[in-house]
Amino acid sequence: MRQSVNDTVFVNLKDYSNDFVYDMRYATENNFLNAKVYDCAECFLRFKTVKKLIEANQKFNLLGYTIKLYDCYRPLDVQKKMWAIVSNPIYVADPKKGSIHNRGGAVDLTLVDKNGVELVMGTDFDHFGKEAAHTYQDFSNEVLQNRKILREIMESCSFKVFQSEWWHYNLQTDESDKLSNFKWDCN
Repeated sequence: MRQSVNDTVFVNLKDYSNDFVYDMRYATENNFLNAKVYDCAECFLRFKTVKKLIEANQKFNLLGYTIKLYDCYRPLDVQKKMWAIVSNPIYVADPKKGSIHNRGGAVDLTLVDKNGVELVMGTDFDHFGKEAAHTYQDFSNEVLQNRKILREIMESCSFKVFQSEWWHYNLQTDESDKLSNFKWDCN
């Protein structure tokens, strides 16, 4: 891994690891918005988030799993597009305040096995019912164990949970992690 990069710089995860699976939902219409809001599917994050995500993925790999990413950094203009479609702070952060996605410190993810099959987590990504919460327990032991593994390893790598969404993890942000509208080129 390159050590000369500043932790707050936005980088493409693919430039640092080829060991992730991608299903960048907001670059498609397969999401709760039913709209494509990214021009192309890329996973940019602040470098410090990339380092911690690679660390977590290495721990999952030892168990036979790989991180599958649904969303990473989200430019503020994309947050505004999302807000225009669904202006409800339960589902979309108000762009006036922004989210940790807009700061390059949040990821939406799940796990896949060695065959690329998603582990059963009880709900799909972006399910906004009570079943998506970390505290919801009315699931099979398999689902509860899968969520536990995901949470424990992500937390061991400095990520914090978002209680109502099993797939959303935040890395601690600080003053240098301001809301951003950095945009990447689509090639």
